[in-house]
Amino acid sequence: MIRFRKVSHRHSRNRKALERPVLDKIDLTIPQGAFYWLTGPSGAGKSTLLSLMHLEVLPDEGQVEILGVDVASAKRRQRSLLRQRIGFIPQDLRLLSELDVFDNIALPPRLSGTGAETIDLEIRSILEWLGLSHKKHARPEELSGGERQRVAIARALVMRPALLLADEPTNALAERQGWQLVDALQALSRAGTTVIVATHNEALMRAAPYPAIALENGRLTVVAPAAQGEGETQ
Repeated sequence: MIRFRKVSHRHSRNRKALERPVLDKIDLTIPQGAFYWLTGPSGAGKSTLLSLMHLEVLPDEGQVEILGVDVASAKRRQRSLLRQRIGFIPQDLRLLSELDVFDNIALPPRLSGTGAETIDLEIRSILEWLGLSHKKHARPEELSGGERQRVAIARALVMRPALLLADEPTNALAERQGWQLVDALQALSRAGTTVIVATHNEALMRAAPYPAIALENGRLTVVAPAAQGEGETQ
């Protein structure tokens, strides 16, 4: 479960009194295994909300609970273990140029202590599913934009996360690949993974009608799938 209680966050900690919060006293509860879209105009705070969920930043005010853990009161080791249960597909991908495709994907399970044989089997399966088996030893600069996007997706999925966050994951994908990814994310949700996908793609949202977290001017509205455009501001 994800729970935000009166959470506010600013980009700068040095001008709290002057700077308008990116997120302003938002409340949000997402049950385990749910699928939510995340929408809003550029600058509305979508990436900030995902960063809070991924434990990259802490809120300036309020309480954040991720997978049953109160993030602010958790010790560093506990937060580190919690992050291993969270898969993240960032918009900027964050692939390491000095590593090939296999090693980029293998980095999270290696850091968690997963055995080499298990890692190899998992990555072979994911690469085959994503059509990247022939790119196993390629470096990121040798890949197309869509291929790099698929590597970032594979890296997020390899740990079989309890929570999967995705920031515009279909942007660099061909249309067919985008639909395949959404199908896979829905399957993960049905299997118990909480999935939150930031997107501007209204066609995807119509085809996969799930609740939408809509952000604008620091405020949050949860919109039911059958009534997109309506909702109760929190």
